[in-house]
Amino acid sequence: MMNADREDGAVLGMEIEGEEERGKEMEDLKRIPPWKKQITVRGVIASALIGIIYSVIVTKLNLTTGLVPNLNVSAALLAYVLIQFWCKLLQKANLVSTPFTKQENTVIQTCAVACYSIAVGGGFGSYLLGLNKKTYEQAGVDTVGNVPGSHKEPKLDWIIGFLFVSSFVGLLALVPLRKIMIIDYKLAYPSGTATAVLINGFHTPKGDNEAKKQVRGFVKFFSFSFLWSFFQWFYSGGAKCGFSHFPTLGLQAWKHSFYFDFSMTYVGAGMICSHLVNLSLLVGAIASWGIMWPLIGERKGSWFPATLPPDSMKSLNGYKVFISIALILGDGLYNFLRTVFYTSRSIFAAMNKKNSRTFPETKDEPLENLQRNEFFIRESIPLWVACVGYLVFVVISTVIIPIMFPELKWYFVLVAYVLAPALSFCNAYGAGLTDMNMAYNYGKVALFILAALSGRENGVVAGLVGCGLIKSIVSISSDLMHDFKTGHLTLTSPRSMLLSQALGTAMGCIVAPLSFFLFYKTFDVGNPDGEYKAPYALIYRNMAILGVEGFSTLPQHCLQLCYGFFAFAMVANLLKDVSPKNVGKWIPLPMAMAVPFLVGASFAIDMCMGSLVVYTWHRLNSKKATLMVPAVASGLICGDGLWILPQSILALAKIKAPICMTFLPANAS
Repeated sequence: MMNADREDGAVLGMEIEGEEERGKEMEDLKRIPPWKKQITVRGVIASALIGIIYSVIVTKLNLTTGLVPNLNVSAALLAYVLIQFWCKLLQKANLVSTPFTKQENTVIQTCAVACYSIAVGGGFGSYLLGLNKKTYEQAGVDTVGNVPGSHKEPKLDWIIGFLFVSSFVGLLALVPLRKIMIIDYKLAYPSGTATAVLINGFHTPKGDNEAKKQVRGFVKFFSFSFLWSFFQWFYSGGAKCGFSHFPTLGLQAWKHSFYFDFSMTYVGAGMICSHLVNLSLLVGAIASWGIMWPLIGERKGSWFPATLPPDSMKSLNGYKVFISIALILGDGLYNFLRTVFYTSRSIFAAMNKKNSRTFPETKDEPLENLQRNEFFIRESIPLWVACVGYLVFVVISTVIIPIMFPELKWYFVLVAYVLAPALSFCNAYGAGLTDMNMAYNYGKVALFILAALSGRENGVVAGLVGCGLIKSIVSISSDLMHDFKTGHLTLTSPRSMLLSQALGTAMGCIVAPLSFFLFYKTFDVGNPDGEYKAPYALIYRNMAILGVEGFSTLPQHCLQLCYGFFAFAMVANLLKDVSPKNVGKWIPLPMAMAVPFLVGASFAIDMCMGSLVVYTWHRLNSKKATLMVPAVASGLICGDGLWILPQSILALAKIKAPICMTFLPANAS
């Protein structure tokens, strides 16, 4: 009887708790602040601060490996940290502050992500940097398609202008379709949903306690990472000195770039990225630097002249670049075709379902979902605003971009903007299903087409600029849909979301170039033997050259190897899709494998260390790991990233580290 009473009491308690939760949800729906109050001055300041920090971080990642993890969740956490810290300061000063709502949290996260997304996709490590003279020379001045004068040095004025005229079009391309994508098709947008779940969780009593634990973890590892980077600097006073060149696996392995370089940025990135991505990087590093490059290097004098400099496209460097391109194109083509297939099938199924429906689909919808949908539709953005805004930006871009880059004719720009809404819809729909942003693949297609159509004299520049144009439109449209999904789940007005995205984009058009020039003026960006190799700049330029002149640029036997790796990328992706899950999860990702082919193995080891930390933590305490891994990883990335600012100031002031710590064989020492 006592057990029965306890069970009844427990059930009654659960029912009461459930009623309380539902009551809270109803109260949340009633207490939604007006859209104008969701954007606050403190929110804009916090967004700018987060956007600046993350722009520096992702610029470093772009110029070293080109691999940038998704930082949306991290940005939401940092927004919560900053505003809660501000509110507590005011509370201690006996000043009243406006309550911090999940809507404001969402708006800050959206604005900050829009800001640093310009640094991610603005081409600073790929198509824009591929225009500079150093990359032009690395691609081979004797190459037929790499014509003299086909370069443009990065400058703040034209880069900021190009970003402003090319970035805002994507914001308006899909605004009229937001209801169809979010409500009618119920697309998941996993990244947007994950961010919304985190933000909703923060703004509950239980979530507040968990957030405090995450904040403490973030601050602890942020401090450790910053101080560790500061400590390392003292030992880096020369070429290949310091902990970043520590031969952890021996000097012979170090010569082939196999060593742990103590970079907290990459350890943190490895904690955020999946185990499969990190293991794919390691497989690619072993296949290239462990096996292929030593074997091809032994054929110097046979496959390629021994007298060529190491950075020539006709020497070993050519194999590194073009085999990387083959893997990237194979992976991109497969995923593009796969996304088109699933998108078409899903749209067709949705249309059939809609045509055969005999009763309102909302009949079985939970009340909370219906109210979310009603709020999302009520806070509408006028159709004429989107259409007029899009046409205005199209006219501005069609006039200004050909003036900035005479190689890209105005009619190519106009055609790009006519096709942009359809391309944006395909990409945003695919991202909603798979969470994969295929904007780079659309950009690569545009690169090859424009390079081929523009001819030998103009092809390289036209291809690179056109690639950036298409990629920017398609990517920003997809990012906006992710943000609309987050706003839908956190009851944030679409109007405030669009305005915060526009505000963040405007910030990014200024912050991202400044972050890039912080590195460009301070460090030797583009040096294949330096820290900031910028591998994708060379890859993209050589893609454009391939589009102009075909395969005549490839060194001996390189074409056959490229065919093999292109086929491998297609087959590996196909096997991953058709194999059972327990088998497919072990098949490496060709896109991830391609990165170390050109960059080296050290960062892959760093990221695998991040994976090892996460795996071990989950084995010891899975619940705590799930809660704390995003906070710890964000702290490691932000601390190391923030050290870039004082390091750059020291470098600009010509202040060098006092010690050079290097390593020699015992007989040499």
